Amino acid sequence: MKAISFHKSLPAEDPQCFIEVSVDAPKPRPRDVLVEVRAISVNPVDAKIRGGKGPGKPDGQFQILGWDAAGVVKEIGSGATLFKPGDEVYYAGAVDRPGSYAEFQCVDERLVGRKPRTLGFAEAAALPLTTITAWEMLFDRVRVDKSGPGALLILGGAGGVGSIATQLARQLTRLTVIATASRPETHQWCLRMGAHHVIDHRQPLAKQVKAIAPAGVNYVLALTKVEDHFDQLIEAMTPQSAMALIENPARPLDVVSLKPKSISLHWEFMFTRSRYETPDMGEQGRLLNEVAALVDAGRIVSTMQTNLGTITADNMRKAHALIESGKTTGKIVLAGF
Repeated sequence: MKAISFHKSLPAEDPQCFIEVSVDAPKPRPRDVLVEVRAISVNPVDAKIRGGKGPGKPDGQFQILGWDAAGVVKEIGSGATLFKPGDEVYYAGAVDRPGSYAEFQCVDERLVGRKPRTLGFAEAAALPLTTITAWEMLFDRVRVDKSGPGALLILGGAGGVGSIATQLARQLTRLTVIATASRPETHQWCLRMGAHHVIDHRQPLAKQVKAIAPAGVNYVLALTKVEDHFDQLIEAMTPQSAMALIENPARPLDVVSLKPKSISLHWEFMFTRSRYETPDMGEQGRLLNEVAALVDAGRIVSTMQTNLGTITADNMRKAHALIESGKTTGKIVLAGF
């Protein structure tokens, strides 16, 4: 099969950053589905691993990245029961297995959802990783009370995770959703995704938040540069509230400052369930099915914002350069080989 691989950590602008290779197609394990990949999206984790800042192989060894895909099941493993050949699916997969920058990929069926019927493959590929991350942050980490009132602050609302977290919170909870953005176009994007209010994270946050929610926010999803805003976030939060992070802070956080308000701090790593094969790893497939139903009901929209065309080494370099710019809105997608 054809695959886009890297073998050495190089800048995205380097012509050898990604290369096209021909490798044997994978064989499914007992609980796997073998998927013909039709479209993928590119995430910050892809660029981090390419840059040597995440789990991966040493320089000199070929590696296939990619943890977002939509495609068609071609074969199932001997113990697989959830899908059959011909089913259209979407998924994020596992970080410690070969990724989706390839014509075929094997994925544990428990991590796979049925592709929304109303979306094409490119639009669907934009959703899985960020949807799982946002869902787990909201409902498994900070454990949002879906029926209760309150307020949620999303730091970095225009990115991939923020875009879907805003929609999930708006559709599935009664919370007032406050997103942050710093440019007119990202401000408008956050409103389009369903935020009730958008504030500027270039300005002190606490005063802006309390002008909307005088008692403060009950939940914070800190999706970007939490170290630059940590004190302001704490000031903006209510006593006994909860904060969730996905990025490793660039410098240590003073977690003791959370103590006076009894604020709880939670980490979200989307690959925890797959890496440790937790008893509930099937929750990822289940939530993807639930979100597919929300999409087909017109309640959730794809967060695809940029389609760079076919899955080639050149287009992959362009995608990684955009990701590393830190100025993307929504998701970057590539479709077809």
